[in-house]
Amino acid sequence: MTSRNAAGSSLLPWLGIALIVILADQFTKVLILGNYKLGDTVYVTSFFDVVRAHNTGAAFSFLHNAAGWQRWFFTGLGLAATAFIIWMLRRHGGQTMFSWALSLILGGALGNVIDRLVHGYVVDFIQVHYGSAYFPAFNIADSAITIGAGLLILDELRRVRRS
Repeated sequence: MTSRNAAGSSLLPWLGIALIVILADQFTKVLILGNYKLGDTVYVTSFFDVVRAHNTGAAFSFLHNAAGWQRWFFTGLGLAATAFIIWMLRRHGGQTMFSWALSLILGGALGNVIDRLVHGYVVDFIQVHYGSAYFPAFNIADSAITIGAGLLILDELRRVRRS
């Protein structure tokens, strides 16, 4: 088996980016779990706090109050996304922005899958707010997924503009 796709680009650099995201995500979560109790909040700036929150749901705590089945549903969804992304990277590894986007999404998805398998919830710790308006807490994995999604949109806009 080879790590080169049909276009001749190696899959390994893209998997390496995903691995860096996973390691950064898990390292920061270990720090939070080791130094904060659930609900702890540390003021950093007027718009940013470090918190310890557990999310059993998905983005914006979607389905967090479900009966527990969502843990396995979101784990399965993350693993299915992983298979699809690796397949896409094999086919389109030569498309730099597209592959960066997929690699960031892959690393973020697997970072959160690891949490669901190990803890039964995703560890969130970044809290952004303006005045009394708080954005839901998130983590490095969520950030990578969001940046990757933004890059996918930008890549598509550039592709449409070229044609």
